[in-house]
Amino acid sequence: MPGLIRGVGRTAAVVGTAGAVHHHQSKKWAAKDQQAAQAQAYQDQQYAQQQQQYAPPPQQYAPPPPAAVEEDPTVAKINQLAELHSQGILSDEEFASAKAKALGI
Repeated sequence: MPGLIRGVGRTAAVVGTAGAVHHHQSKKWAAKDQQAAQAQAYQDQQYAQQQQQYAPPPQQYAPPPPAAVEEDPTVAKINQLAELHSQGILSDEEFASAKAKALGI
């Protein structure tokens, strides 16, 4: 029986030592992983700052000027006659006559 107790004691010592070593290694690996993650975050931050520093500023574009609409000369003439008629410069007969002339009627 003393051999059995000695064997159990030896097994307990080996298991306890193995558990302690495993725990120590786990903590060591976790610290190493955390350090690597922090280093990566720092590098990412540096890269982002560098990109902002060297990136050209966003271009500011002026809105395009409104497109000039080509107006038909006949329509322009009739609009001019209508304006004169509404101001009372042309009478109804004069407006009708000038409009017919502009339209080629």
